[in-house]
Amino acid sequence: MTWVQREGRGHLTIALPYRGAYGMGERYDALNQKGRTVVNQVEEKFCFQGDKTYCPAPFFWTDTGFGLYAETNETTIFRFEEDGIAVDLPRNCDVILFAGTPAEIIRDYMGLFGSAKLPPEWAFGPWISANRWNTQAHTEEQLQKLKEYGFPASVLVLEAWSDEATFYIWNGAKYTSVPDGRALERENLDFAGSPWPDPEGMIRSLHDAGLRLVLWQVPVYKKQGLEEIPNRQNDLDRADAQARGLCVRNGDSTPYVIPEGHWFSGSMVPDFTNPDTVDSWFAKRRYLLDMGVDGFKTDGGEFIYSDSARFHDGSTGQQGKNRYSRDYTQAYADFLGEGRVLFSRAGYSGQHTTPIHWAGDQQSQNCELKSALTAGLSAALTGIPFWGFDIGGFAGPLPTLDLYRRATQLACFCPVMQWHSEPDGGQFRELMPGAEGNNERSPWNMAQAYQAPEFLEEMRFWHRLRVNLQPYLWETAQDCAAHSRPMMRPLVYDWPDDSLAAATDDEFLLGDSLLVAPLLEENAESRVVYLPQGQWIGLFDQIWYEGGQKVTAGGNSRLPVFLRCGFGLPLNLGSEPALGSIPQCRVGQYENLHFLLAGSCGKQSFRDSLGNSFVIVWDAGQVSVMGEAVSPVTWQVLPEGLCR
Repeated sequence: MTWVQREGRGHLTIALPYRGAYGMGERYDALNQKGRTVVNQVEEKFCFQGDKTYCPAPFFWTDTGFGLYAETNETTIFRFEEDGIAVDLPRNCDVILFAGTPAEIIRDYMGLFGSAKLPPEWAFGPWISANRWNTQAHTEEQLQKLKEYGFPASVLVLEAWSDEATFYIWNGAKYTSVPDGRALERENLDFAGSPWPDPEGMIRSLHDAGLRLVLWQVPVYKKQGLEEIPNRQNDLDRADAQARGLCVRNGDSTPYVIPEGHWFSGSMVPDFTNPDTVDSWFAKRRYLLDMGVDGFKTDGGEFIYSDSARFHDGSTGQQGKNRYSRDYTQAYADFLGEGRVLFSRAGYSGQHTTPIHWAGDQQSQNCELKSALTAGLSAALTGIPFWGFDIGGFAGPLPTLDLYRRATQLACFCPVMQWHSEPDGGQFRELMPGAEGNNERSPWNMAQAYQAPEFLEEMRFWHRLRVNLQPYLWETAQDCAAHSRPMMRPLVYDWPDDSLAAATDDEFLLGDSLLVAPLLEENAESRVVYLPQGQWIGLFDQIWYEGGQKVTAGGNSRLPVFLRCGFGLPLNLGSEPALGSIPQCRVGQYENLHFLLAGSCGKQSFRDSLGNSFVIVWDAGQVSVMGEAVSPVTWQVLPEGLCR
């Protein structure tokens, strides 16, 4: 390692033979960054992210057991060259080195920031969202459609719920103005005549139906456009922020505003390094939690574009550009406390302390599905355990049925499974129009738009399978948070010395038991899959495979998924032990707690929120359960087929 300092910057050169470099945050262009130049800078990019990212981290590790983290919030540049790595850093920057297996390096990196935050159990069910749901009637209609079409869901996300000015007052509500940082009192709100006549009652209805509510947020004191209806409360908030220094400043102490050409241009930005900002910002949102809101979707956070901006704690825009997204999401995480969720787009190093993350905006094109998968896997190798993406893409015309099918299958095996869509007609209509009329990416709207009623039954299977998988997902999530491991694990994580595994960038283990190989090509029914050493059993066809080779698998409109021999898969099934059966119960309850036990011998631990905490062991057809099993347990040993 060689350090050279010039022109106020440090240049670190690392002579290191290696085949692959991984990490660097959520990266859309490649999983292995060797041969690439990576700029670690938080940046908002609408679709086709390429080498840009909302969520970077100046951390990488190699297949040879070397890892490095640059402890800085400033922009860094990493050049992954053929025979070594060159890093451009700020002059006064600590560099922390790691050695070990990929699992050990990622664990130790995560430990610099603290333990991963475990989302609540209900976060691992199906999520539903669409920007077009802008009234209480639209929202409650979704409950009827879920029931009518037989689709399960555990989370509903509302984006178009607020007045689109303050982003904390329900749209259409009449209220008493709040001129300073005092809390917005619930009794000040009058919903008579509002598109949301009874949001608190609506939330109760959602909860009664087993759904949790997440509301969209963005960190701005908004500058309204000339065509928008003036909002008196927003004017008061902006004046208060300017008078009390609650917003990010320029060097001359004037308010910093988002430059032209960027999302929310002209808006001021709250300064979360200022305790008064934090108090004021969340005092006005406290009533939402009192009403029963279960979390926030924290969009944006990429709004610091000037190096000369100034923060309350004395730092500059150069020092705060990347850190701002972390300050923003951390403030929301602290406000929410336990038992609620944060769903964020932007982030910086240590993102695992403020989960969950999603991949931002992609168009409904096939190449964007591969980009989203790459982003999720690189995020995982940076220690981000809980992640998801928008099924079939968020923007542009509706996806093809085939793209939507393959994206749904992939999402079923990701930490978060969510469909979502931009407003009708497109978010940026002048640049990229969306679908005419209803742009919703719900399964029923897709079936209706393409006049394919049979498509609903096909999609229903994957949503019900997601519910079947919830015991496994929850057990895996608990393990990941406790032991600092990602839920999605590219093959190089477990097999760094296997050159074929390390070169495989489109497969992953979900936890310890499942290997998932998404279908990424248009109209693909099968694909070539590399199976690492060991034995594997097809989840859907129960065909046995010897590892250490490539096989062709898939078919019957199902992606290749394999059970790892020696491991078990806990499932919540209906009365019949079949995948896709729907249990008539809620999250944390079982109609039929059933285990698929792969191979002639093995063991699988299991614990949940009901008090189950046991290990199930099988060997040569003999199965035993050791520990506390408060729920009835059944099992099936594969491929032998022993059932009980």
